Amino acid sequence: MENNPDPNILDKADQREQAVVEQVKETVTAPLPSPPPMQPEATASDLKQRLDWGEPGLTIIDVRDRQAYNQERITGAIPMSMSDLASEAQSALESNRDIYVYGESDEETGQAASDLAAAGFSSVARIKGGLPAWKAISGPTEGQMATV
Repeated sequence: MENNPDPNILDKADQREQAVVEQVKETVTAPLPSPPPMQPEATASDLKQRLDWGEPGLTIIDVRDRQAYNQERITGAIPMSMSDLASEAQSALESNRDIYVYGESDEETGQAASDLAAAGFSSVARIKGGLPAWKAISGPTEGQMATV
């Protein structure tokens, strides 16, 4: 007895396969989304939106003193001292890297951003309100005082 498949079943399978191929083609040729644009001053929500977007091409710098950094910081932030900020950043980061910076106050944050710009970094955003603003929107933190 010969096992001949029903031609209608094969046609339906071919149609489903063709639909999947077309869907893949549309996905591959669709334009890639872009991150929210960098602004010189960013809110904690701006940073969170950028992180939620899923693009890891940014660096968060904490210029507070080491004790404050160890106590609690924005998750993923790296410490850099104000006194050596420009040289530390130049040795660790590309000049076109997107950088978000925060300090103990908006004034310290502004000074850090100015120092980075003067050192040749072209894409620097000051996080307005720093760590308290980040915590106010339930942004994740790490360190000795961080809540899980």
